[in-house]
Amino acid sequence: MNYYTNEPNIKDIVLCALKEDIGIKDITTQAVITKDKLIKAVILVKEDCVVCGLGVAALTFRSLDKKIKFMPLVSEGSSVKRGKIIARISGKAKSILTAERVALNFLSFLCGVSTKTKRFIEAVKPYKAKIMDTRKTIPGLRDLQKYAVRIGGGYNHRIRLDEMLLIKDNHLKVIKGCQGLPQLSKVSHGFQTEIEVKNLKEFKAALKLKPDIIMLDNMRVKDISKAIKIRNNLSPKTHRLTPKLEASGGITLENIKQIASTSVEMISVGALTHSLKSVDISLEVL
Repeated sequence: MNYYTNEPNIKDIVLCALKEDIGIKDITTQAVITKDKLIKAVILVKEDCVVCGLGVAALTFRSLDKKIKFMPLVSEGSSVKRGKIIARISGKAKSILTAERVALNFLSFLCGVSTKTKRFIEAVKPYKAKIMDTRKTIPGLRDLQKYAVRIGGGYNHRIRLDEMLLIKDNHLKVIKGCQGLPQLSKVSHGFQTEIEVKNLKEFKAALKLKPDIIMLDNMRVKDISKAIKIRNNLSPKTHRLTPKLEASGGITLENIKQIASTSVEMISVGALTHSLKSVDISLEVL
């Protein structure tokens, strides 16, 4: 059951988490549970959520004991109600109880990311802005968090620095603004290009460089609308909207619909990954 894309990296994360939690051995389980005791258990959610992380949970149990049977009862990305049983498990009691907390931590965490992403997507309806994540992730867990954003219906911004040319405010400060930039075609080496701007003056300067995307960082809604109008007035020449525009900075569930109403193509939300509430999920032995 491979629900994620970067399997070797995910396995390393799981093994590291198990080592962190177990230490040398689970002395409680070893002391009170007999070696060959078999059990059955279920995993259930205690609040409404979007399910994410079933494959990671399965990998966690099977990394400790390959004979554990893990049977999902819902699909990744399913919206479920409080009290829903999402998986059944059977196998040696020692293995299940030792891996329990790590598996549940992954599930709770990833369901939290997917659930929050889905809420932001619901908040922008009926507008069509893509909800994007950022690199504001927990160190070492980026692949998992980015995966959970996709399961929640969102889109991934760049995952690593080697994926696209994104010229941010600190780059511009070092080179004294957009006027200090070389022609993007000469330095992009075929990568997609994006420039961050904070006001309409910077936006107009960035337009001249013809990037693929311009990020409108912490700009007022009325200025976002003006930027879109300026960009759209250029478009009849090419018959397509270019560059794409991305709103970013200070995005909340309370203001995202107003931002989406400007017709901006993308909205990046750091809160999807840097600030979230884990979903309450438990394992119950039958």
